[in-house]
Amino acid sequence: MRKFNHVGIITTEKKEGAVYNEGLSVWLTDYTKSANKIEYLKFEEGTCMPELIQKQTHMAYEVPCLDEALKDAKILFGPAVVDEHLTIAFVEEEGIPVELMEIK
Repeated sequence: MRKFNHVGIITTEKKEGAVYNEGLSVWLTDYTKSANKIEYLKFEEGTCMPELIQKQTHMAYEVPCLDEALKDAKILFGPAVVDEHLTIAFVEEEGIPVELMEIK
């Protein structure tokens, strides 16, 4: 079962409080500090992220088992270990990117 986590909105300007993820070449805001669970993303030249993720808003959901959630999915990116508590993947559903998050 999925649980809504946040929405990722693409921007062309670096938002206040954004931090840079060097591995993905993207500036990110902390959605946990947003009343509406918004994460702003500003991608830099040379990012490894697919174009659909760079151009489209995404919805993010927590899943109990990422491997199970990715079965028969159209995977765009990942799975990728963010840290010891979080593994993510992006899939395409209904023409938009959807982020799936396994939180330990």
